[in-house]
This record gives sequence, C-alpha cells and structure tokens, in this order.
Amino acid sequence: MAGSTGWTKPPPARHTAAGNAWGRGSDQSTAWALAFTRTPGFQSPSEFQENSSQSSRLPAPFRKHVRPKKQHEIRRLGELVKKLSDLTGCTQVVDVGSGQGHLSRFMALGLGMMVKSIEGDQQLVERAQHLDWELVQTLEKEAKRNPQVVQTSPHLCPHHVVRWVDPTSLCEDLLQPLECPPLDRTRLLLTGLHACGDLSVALLRHFSCCPEVVALASVGCCYMKLSTPGGYPLSQWVAGLPGYKLPYRLREGACHALEEYAERLQRAGPALRTHCYRAALETVIRQAQPELRRPGVQGIPRVHELKIEEYVQRGLQRVGLDPQTPLNLATLQAHLAQENRVVAFFSLALLLAPLVETLILLDRLLYLQEQGFHAELLPIFNPKLSPRNLVLIATKNPLGQAFSALETEES
Repeated sequence: MAGSTGWTKPPPARHTAAGNAWGRGSDQSTAWALAFTRTPGFQSPSEFQENSSQSSRLPAPFRKHVRPKKQHEIRRLGELVKKLSDLTGCTQVVDVGSGQGHLSRFMALGLGMMVKSIEGDQQLVERAQHLDWELVQTLEKEAKRNPQVVQTSPHLCPHHVVRWVDPTSLCEDLLQPLECPPLDRTRLLLTGLHACGDLSVALLRHFSCCPEVVALASVGCCYMKLSTPGGYPLSQWVAGLPGYKLPYRLREGACHALEEYAERLQRAGPALRTHCYRAALETVIRQAQPELRRPGVQGIPRVHELKIEEYVQRGLQRVGLDPQTPLNLATLQAHLAQENRVVAFFSLALLLAPLVETLILLDRLLYLQEQGFHAELLPIFNPKLSPRNLVLIATKNPLGQAFSALETEES
C-alpha cells in the first residue's frame, strides 16, 4: 500500500497518503504493521487520575450529564476544532449528527465559537436545548461569584437545527450561515464526532462540493452501516485495488474496541463467555426466524452470571422473538463447550480490525487528496477510552507545519 515503511520504533502519529508510517517493527504481526498507529503522538498525565468519572482537564460545568468517555472526546475534538478554525479563518462551525449537543456546547460556551448543530432526532434536539439552558444558568451563577474567571454570553449557545442529512445530496440548512460576516464571506468548518456510517461520507462530500466549507474534522464510526458502493470505496485508488470489497462482517469487526479486548484476554475472566453465548443465541434465532439477519441485541447486563438458557431467552426478547421458544438444552450445552474455540476465532478476527479501519480511512483520505485538498489523519483520543480515535482533518489551502499544532495537548 502507499507509503509502506518499516520502523524500529513507534512511528509519528500523523498520516498522509504520500508518506504513511505503516511499520511497527519486525516483531509485530503483519496486520498490525500495515495499520495506522492508534497511539496519540503526545504524552500527558491521565485526566482521570484523580477521579475516574471526572476529567480534570474539562471545566466542571461541561462534565454534568457527560460520561468520562464523552468528556475526553468533546475536550480533545473541541480543542482541535478551535485550533483548526483559527488557522483557516472559519466564521462558523457546523456539528453534524450532534445528538444531545455535548460537543457543540463545549465549542460554543466553552471555547467561544459560533456553532450550528445538525441533528435528525427531534427529541435529542429538545434535550440539547434544555441542557444548553441549564448550562447557561450554571455559568451565569459562577460568573456572579467570580466574574474575573468566568465569562459567558447566552448568545453563544449552539443554534440547533432538526434535519436528516442525506449522504447523497447537499443539505441547504447545513450551509446557511447563522450570521453574515460583515467584511468576509462565510467560511464554514464541518465536524462530526463519531458520525455514523454514511453520515461521515456526507461530511466529505459537503467539504468537497461547497466553496463555503474550508475545513473538516471528522471522526467516523459504525463502518458496517456504510453503503457499498456509495459510502465505500470513495477514492479511485482503492476502487482500483483487486479484492477491495469489504463484506459486512469485516466492517462490523472494525468497530470493536481492540485495546479494551486485549486487556480482557489478559485477565481471562468469565466475561469472555459473552461471545459463546451470543453465538449460541444466533443459532436459535436462525432456527426460529431464518430471514432475521444481523439483529442488534441490546446489552444484557452481567452475562457471565446467567445460565446460557437464561441469556438466550433474554436475547430472543430483545430482538422481538418469543422468549418462551422451546430450547434444546443439550444443544446449548454443546455450544457452550466450544467457548475456547469461539474466543480464539473472535480474537483472530479482531486482529484484522485495525487493518480494515485503516483501509476505510485511507480511502477517505485519498478521496480528498485526489481532488487536490490537503488531508491528514491524527489519533487524538486515548484508544482505551475511545476506540474510534482517528480524526480526518482536511483543508482547501495548505497548512504546512501548522498541522503539527493540532496534535498537541492543551495545558
């Protein structure tokens, strides 16, 4: 693949299509050597060292209602977007697939940017607006207590728009500016934190086609929901590769948490039984309703404490089937006897996950570079906290060495 180079020590975090650091030393597996590094290029003390649920690097008002993983993500991506916005002279940030607005709120009320949030779910938007109001009340109280430290302005709240973004066409609401700059035309920066499936592809297409959009910072997710073709491949280079197609199973596997699973393997605890239970449940589903493929089974708590028949009954209920479906207990116990083989198979499949993700993200990187844009991939999240941690950054004018400033941590 493009730019393959061997290394005897960890490569730099930044990736471009012309010079990718693929190697990790001869002692690493081939799949690992070919994948983009997922280790951020900076070292900093853990922000959860003092309190495992409260980031020491995110102001307290922005931590309310936000889990540790999301605290880490909105802080890191928000700070990167702020730097990129300043470097490219953007007048407005558009957060696509904004959900409850945690990232938008931090960028607007925490970092002082003008932010528009695009979300298709009306209930999520209403929740985001309520959280905006709640945060403004908190910040105003703090400003009264300590006006020299806390400064806030309600007009900086994100502007929320309810709109489904069609990956195949441009969204006018997305491009409409909140305020017209008096001396310069609108310059937009698009961002999406774990924009699902084709939504990440829509961001790339808006960036490519719209002159108002001058910068992009996108973290993708849910690769199994990509349309193929359509959402993958995008670049001419990947489309020209023999065997470039990625079936659903490979794309779904690329979404797993490799670092967290490696720790689970080292602990070798009973939680690994989940994979065997899920495989057994799948055989029962196929027998009960053969046409039901890839059903999403919502999380069942403390799986390893359940008998296999109890797990199967709960799983059937979660996919809309009769939990009282007759079960062959002897067959289920035979499946359970294969637990070690199932774990081994899952582990081998997971070894390919970083490589599959690399191919998908490389395709997006090349798609932008083939059109003459400037794009790089940076690992900005701790992969143990946030497995999908590579952000695709793109600009329409070269930034040169300024890209390196985006990788650094704020003090």
